[in-house]
Amino acid sequence: MDIKEFLRVVRARWTTVAVLVALGIGAALAITAVSHVTYTATTELFVSIQGSSGSATEIGQGNNAAQQKTRSYASVVRSARVLQPVIAELHLDETPRELAGRVTAASPQSTVLLTVSVVDADPDRAAAVANAIGASFREVVTEHLEKPVDGGPSLVRIETTDPALPPTTPSSPRRTVNLALGLAGGLIGGVALALLRHATDTRVRSSNDVRALSHAPILGEISFDPNAASEPLIVQAGTRSPAAEAFRGLRTNLLFVEPDRDRCTTVVITSAMPGEGKTTTTANLAVALAESGARVALVDADLRRPRVAEVMGIEGSVGLTELLVGRAELDDVIQPWGRNGLLVLPAGATPPNPSELLGSRAMRALIDDLETRVDYLLIDSPPLLPVTDAAVLSKLGAGAVVVAAAGRSRHQQLVRALGVLETLDSRPLGIVLTMLRRSGADPYGYGYGYGEDDDARAGSRRRRRRVPRRRRGTTETR
Repeated sequence: MDIKEFLRVVRARWTTVAVLVALGIGAALAITAVSHVTYTATTELFVSIQGSSGSATEIGQGNNAAQQKTRSYASVVRSARVLQPVIAELHLDETPRELAGRVTAASPQSTVLLTVSVVDADPDRAAAVANAIGASFREVVTEHLEKPVDGGPSLVRIETTDPALPPTTPSSPRRTVNLALGLAGGLIGGVALALLRHATDTRVRSSNDVRALSHAPILGEISFDPNAASEPLIVQAGTRSPAAEAFRGLRTNLLFVEPDRDRCTTVVITSAMPGEGKTTTTANLAVALAESGARVALVDADLRRPRVAEVMGIEGSVGLTELLVGRAELDDVIQPWGRNGLLVLPAGATPPNPSELLGSRAMRALIDDLETRVDYLLIDSPPLLPVTDAAVLSKLGAGAVVVAAAGRSRHQQLVRALGVLETLDSRPLGIVLTMLRRSGADPYGYGYGYGEDDDARAGSRRRRRRVPRRRRGTTETR
């Protein structure tokens, strides 16, 4: 993953990063709020070895000896022998072991300095304990531990170079440090979680994902629009809107699929799974083709969950099913729509054997008949993975256009759907990516998107919209 892809993933999943950062800062604030306020007072002691002659050699040896002793004195400071007199002097209500837990002693490398720090909830008491420990330590070392056996003064000299003063600011909790750690931890955790979700997320997100999965051309990229469920025919509603232009771009791309074709272009439009916007795409493409002056027929061949009649606003109780079983003639069930020569054939009644009807000779004869009447025949078919109706139909025309919904279609679903077409020697004409969610202005990404629900739910939802009402030989908008 290069830096550009990394930034794209983080930007696409910024909410995950923001939530983790907020949690990190919140945790830091919570820890700061519940932590006890403590102060740290520090005193500094100087350790030296006294010589008798004061020669340079003796001074150097004494300095080396002092450094070695100082490292050992760090443990002596926290001993009960040093701390017990401090407890008695300051009347502390704790044991030497408990006091030792609040005391630290350290000697910087290659020095004869010894720093003693004491942590306490009271700043004045912290300073008093630190100074008392320094005095007790000096007495224990010079009067007992380093006292010559044969008498005389101790060769070790300990002086206080920096007495402890009451601290003015608490040493804990460190609000700034906690917030910085919370921010850094949340940011790192958020980015890591975003990358993990990206690695495990197999949903199609962009045209780059589609190109990585298939060599089929991308015929159109349609952006998401939550109003599409109530106004699906955007080409009819907005003549020059960017939404309508997206479908006109799809229309133009479809023209190049069969540039040398001198007869009707029959295209099956399908998807891998339900709810990816295939019906809305088919309807708008049909309207866009018709407004260009082409003769277009739209057939609803999704005999399991038909939606063309609902989207186009026509009566759909009689249609393709009745035609295939011989109960009606084509001219009796096909309906003119709009003023541009668009013909719509609804699905009709739901049959018990849709696959057999769509693969019958009657279906082949119907397609042959329609191809003599129009320039473009668009067939809205069922999804490829639940049933094979679309694959069978695609062999009867130029091929199939597969609709994939960004954020909904899975990689493996799209690959399997294209594989079904290839297995049956059917050519995928291209892919239309719908429901793209774009951020910011994109001069090449305008378009119309769908809020189309699952076909099962969408079929029961009726919206008030402008629909054509059929009359004899023409249509009228109501």
